[in-house]
Amino acid sequence: QVQIVESGGGLVQPGGSLRLSCGGSGSIFAISAMGWYRQAAGKERELVAVVMSGGGTNYADSVKGRFTISGDIGKKTVFLQMSSLRPEDTAVYYCNLRGRISFIATQRDFWGQGTQVTVSS
Repeated sequence: QVQIVESGGGLVQPGGSLRLSCGGSGSIFAISAMGWYRQAAGKERELVAVVMSGGGTNYADSVKGRFTISGDIGKKTVFLQMSSLRPEDTAVYYCNLRGRISFIATQRDFWGQGTQVTVSS
């Protein structure tokens, strides 16, 4: 069974920085991507940043130049370095692993429980 665990959220002042960590456990046959999503109160979950198995990355326009995703997909580990944080970055941040648990299985998403990031003075 695949489990995803995030850590590193908290309260930070505008302009500050935080680093989120995500680790996965369990057997995975193939991982296509790992990334971070967020959901603010009253809004839908949205992509923040993702790293693909080939090493490519993709960022939401709202975080480009401020957030950096890194990690080792083979080790099921991904990080999100967040800088120049703004109040609008306040949300629950979820780690996502997209992959297959066996050769014949279909691709699916695995999610962590989420970690709260609050940007406020």
